[in-house]
Amino acid sequence: MLRKALILAAALGLAAAHQASAEVTQAPLKEATWSFEGPFGHFDQEQLQRGYKVYHDVCSACHSMNLMSYRNLGQLGGPFYDPKWPNPNDNLKVKAIAKDFNVPDIDGDTGDVIKRPATPADTFVKPFPNEAAARASNGGALPPDLSLIAKAREDGPRYIYSLLTGYVPAPAGLRVPAGKYYNPYMPGDLGSFWSGKGEAPKGGFIAMPLQLTDDRVTYDDGVKATADQEAKDVVAFLMWASEPHADERKQTGYAVMIFLFLFAGLVYASYRKLWKDIDHG
Repeated sequence: MLRKALILAAALGLAAAHQASAEVTQAPLKEATWSFEGPFGHFDQEQLQRGYKVYHDVCSACHSMNLMSYRNLGQLGGPFYDPKWPNPNDNLKVKAIAKDFNVPDIDGDTGDVIKRPATPADTFVKPFPNEAAARASNGGALPPDLSLIAKAREDGPRYIYSLLTGYVPAPAGLRVPAGKYYNPYMPGDLGSFWSGKGEAPKGGFIAMPLQLTDDRVTYDDGVKATADQEAKDVVAFLMWASEPHADERKQTGYAVMIFLFLFAGLVYASYRKLWKDIDHG
């Protein structure tokens, strides 16, 4: 009986030790401010245009946005919204963007599979035909779809910004697996890869190498394309993609609050008028 108790205690001790060593850590996220934060925040259209430029020129080589259609870019509050074209399908800028991509279709006369220029109604073209192709091109890793990434991660905007600008050389004593890159803002457990002094560093490994560097893109509005600026711009675009109606929802909220304030005042004035001659004593 005693032997069984000792074995059980040892097993529990090993399990606890393993759990402690498998603790997932992450460096505190970087501080950043965004125009869309708070109840009175809104998306900066020029920043959204720059962010789309970063996604188009850099991110779209590996990452899809399956829930986005080209016409979304021209909707109210979008990067290329123009009041001249309230219907985003008619937006000339959106049409020009979509036309640069080819999408599969079926020839109505022959039934053959063909390629045609995309229209605003088409979804964003995928960088890979299927998951197997995506993994084969990225060392076995599957690049996540970015349609909702800013909402799918806790503190999404700061997390993505920190991750994109957080690549640093691995500390001495940290063994980095082939095809992986150390990033302190990537949640992970580095205990089994650490042979240096003290505790293992915070962070984890990511399959994506550093992508954003100074002048990686050229902005049409003349803003200096530093790595930090590119990261902030693409984060704003991804946040908008996750909540494309955020500005409209906030504006509706303002109108509702004003209405309720005025209605409350009207009700109070009516109450005073109706009951002013009534003795409440």
